[in-house]
Amino acid sequence: MSPTITFRPTADDTRIITGAQAPDETVSDVIRRALRYLDQEAWLERFRAEAALVAHDDLNQEPEAW
Repeated sequence: MSPTITFRPTADDTRIITGAQAPDETVSDVIRRALRYLDQEAWLERFRAEAALVAHDDLNQEPEAW
């Protein structure tokens, strides 16, 4: 079983959660969705950083792999 995390939302946090909440969602569902979104954003940030490192590579100058 996962540990319980206590979260005391501010008035602004409550406004954001309520605004993002679908009719059939609990507050926990909204927070889980937000955490997954943050994880995706972190992955995209790493992807963009790696892409910037190879952006100037010219694959036409590389030997054929086959």
